[in-house]
Amino acid sequence: MSPDKLAYMANQIATFFRHAPREEAVSSIAEHISNFWEPRMRRQFFELLAREKERFDPLVQDAGQHVRPVAEA
Repeated sequence: MSPDKLAYMANQIATFFRHAPREEAVSSIAEHISNFWEPRMRRQFFELLAREKERFDPLVQDAGQHVRPVAEA
């Protein structure tokens, strides 16, 4: 998936949860990405977040540390 599309999708999730208190929003974003993004997308998310975190909404940046890691094969 293109980096632009991945960042766009993550930021859409942040927009959806923005109404919630910050801690709840961060937790909900991390839970959504952990539960619904396949490992390949999560791996790309972690790489992009480490390289270009400015692409992501601050809520997504904070949620990144709570997203379930990708198990190594």
